[in-house]
Amino acid sequence: MASPLLPIVFIAQPVVQSEEPPAPPAQEQTASKPDWEEEPPKVDPEIIEGRERPGVQAELPDRIDQTNEGAVRAPPPEAFPTDQIPIPDRWRLIEDLGLLKEDVLDPYNQNTYKGDRPINPDKVPWLPIKGDDWFFIVNAISDSVYEPRTFPIPVGIQTTEDADRLDVFGDDFSTVLSQTFIVGAALLKGSTAYKPPSVEYRVTLAYNVNYVDVPERRVLFVEPSLESDRLDQFLGVQEAFVDYHFTQFDNDRFDFISIRAGIQPFQSDFRGFLFNDNQLGVRLFGNRDNNRFQFNLGAFWRLEKDTNSGLNSVVKTPRDDFVFIANAYRQDFLIPALTSQVTLAYNRNREAGDIEIDDNGFPVRPALLGNLRGRDYDAFYIGYNADGRIGRVNVTASAYWVLGEDRNNFFTGEPANINAQFAAAELSYDRDWMRFRLSGAFQSGDSDPFDNTEGGYDAIFENPVFAGADTSYWIRQTIPFAGGGRAVSVNGRNGILNNLRSSKEQGQSNFNNPGLILTGVGADFDLTPEFRISANANHLWFEDTTTLEVLRNEGSIPKEIGFDLSAAAIWRPKANQNIVFRLSAATLVAGDGFRDLFDARAGGREFVSVLANVVLTY
Repeated sequence: MASPLLPIVFIAQPVVQSEEPPAPPAQEQTASKPDWEEEPPKVDPEIIEGRERPGVQAELPDRIDQTNEGAVRAPPPEAFPTDQIPIPDRWRLIEDLGLLKEDVLDPYNQNTYKGDRPINPDKVPWLPIKGDDWFFIVNAISDSVYEPRTFPIPVGIQTTEDADRLDVFGDDFSTVLSQTFIVGAALLKGSTAYKPPSVEYRVTLAYNVNYVDVPERRVLFVEPSLESDRLDQFLGVQEAFVDYHFTQFDNDRFDFISIRAGIQPFQSDFRGFLFNDNQLGVRLFGNRDNNRFQFNLGAFWRLEKDTNSGLNSVVKTPRDDFVFIANAYRQDFLIPALTSQVTLAYNRNREAGDIEIDDNGFPVRPALLGNLRGRDYDAFYIGYNADGRIGRVNVTASAYWVLGEDRNNFFTGEPANINAQFAAAELSYDRDWMRFRLSGAFQSGDSDPFDNTEGGYDAIFENPVFAGADTSYWIRQTIPFAGGGRAVSVNGRNGILNNLRSSKEQGQSNFNNPGLILTGVGADFDLTPEFRISANANHLWFEDTTTLEVLRNEGSIPKEIGFDLSAAAIWRPKANQNIVFRLSAATLVAGDGFRDLFDARAGGREFVSVLANVVLTY
């Protein structure tokens, strides 16, 4: 027999046991009715404790009136002691609570001079600032370098340090000692934690003193009567700009547009292949779409550089050399996790009528190559750069195509078209505390110096972080192009390109060059958070040696430069960038092409470079 509670449970209504007697059996009823005509059993309206009937709400309890007889109004703010007045910002709260006392000499804790807290206007009434959101930042860097190295050093024509040196190349050992002090200060307005400052004023000065000792005369000075060592010093202005954040889009991600005018740093791509320098200019930059889109529009008037330190010289007239750059970045473009960048650059040089002699007496413009005439040129660069990852593989890639016109091909004396290419890529794979790298680079060389096309690629001012960077021998050292041009180098210091320039800092771009092909492998090992070991091996070739053969008046020159092997150890005792010790060593095992160009008395098969570097930052 079915339970009489079953229909009630089926319609999801709570039921209580009724006290009425059960209905008589069906056979005792006088008349039977269909199930759909039977009346449902009556429901007890009472509520079971702990349950509620859906749709039925109990009455609210009576409202409670709270009274506080004898209460008094809170005292006004002026009734409190002055040391309890609310502070204007959160940065001074820690010190007001007695948890911190500022020490201007302590770079690790909260410090007003590091921009950790805003300036108190009452303490600096002489500053033209208003409000409680101005910050002052001071930074200081000491960079010490000791660098013994060997490279081909030509013997002077008129004189030499050793009368027995009758060969083209003499002893190859030299030493560099360099000390640089950098001091910068910035005054900026705005919260620095979550959005860019609205106004920034910044000045950075760099003072360098260097000592160089070489075994031959006429290497450091053009006068053969001067000694073969040199002590020099220079004070340069590396930054002096105003940055105004003049608009902010209407969203909560702080997309912005800023304009910056003055001497400022600028890097045109991810690794610094085209233009990476501190120069005088105006730049409009900003972002959009939650920082997924970024852009730069810049115009730079290139300053003269000090010859021996490479720092900016503001006491000399700027060069007749202008750089205009526009680039745009887009995150997750082409594939997710990859940032793509497109770059357009125009280098306008009008220095054909200039004769520039460097501080050591060597001509740098025009370079002492070919017909020795000055040059004007227009170079247009089109580039694509990428940085990010594809799955587990980290990717950095760059490709540039330069077009334009050189008003004087120094081989023919006639105008020539510029058409050259450059490409570089570095892939790395992270495995726990290890990173393994593959590197490759291509710089087109000029295959025919006497036609009306210059096919050797050259950058504006390169400073690449690539294939071992300045740990690499080829990137770190300058190789003089003896026997083919005076005061001209095959490559430049802290540069990867073989461009036959007088110098990267003071010379002009040269699109009549032999080019470069590089393949390399490397690895980084983070043994502890404080200690890293890196190793790198590159194999280098000239892309086309025709230009070298013409300048050296040789029938053929092999393309192989050699193997560049390097290793470095970096120790950061505080696990940050405030104290960094670095020791690196590199060697160039010369190939057939290098030995053909620089066949020295001692054989010239292996050249070495050691770099000991200490960087202290406040």
